[in-house]
Amino acid sequence: MALITTGNTFIRDLEKHGALGVYVPLEGGFEGRYRRRLRAAGYVTLHMSARGLGDVASYLTKVHGVRPPHLGKKTTATSAAVGYVYYVPPIVNYQLEQLPPQSKGLVLWLIEGHILADEEVEYLVNLPKLESQVKVVIERGGDRVFRWTPLEKTLLAS
Repeated sequence: MALITTGNTFIRDLEKHGALGVYVPLEGGFEGRYRRRLRAAGYVTLHMSARGLGDVASYLTKVHGVRPPHLGKKTTATSAAVGYVYYVPPIVNYQLEQLPPQSKGLVLWLIEGHILADEEVEYLVNLPKLESQVKVVIERGGDRVFRWTPLEKTLLAS
């Protein structure tokens, strides 16, 4: 890989396939360069960890309930003493509503994507087909160089 890369082929492949699986050097640093190239090309990036997402479809595109740890605080009603449920807006839909008018779209960049189940990865492959402004990049593992492949091919390999 060149010392300074423009990222044009990465952006072209992302626009063509909609979802990419990337393999990054474990030392880090390369993914930040590609995210910076995406922002320079007109995309808004949303950087998240795949750990703790729960139901990916609900978390990203539907209003969903979360129950934070109660830390000793219990509900006052007659129901189970496990704490209150708070409803959170969908992350991707909220970000799409806030996009600047000149933006090309939203790139959802998930780190630690190796922990996702095949069904979750399959949903993320189909997400750009459901929502045309959304592109997905998932870090699927480590490698000696920064490389990428269409996400559906990483699904077949796992």
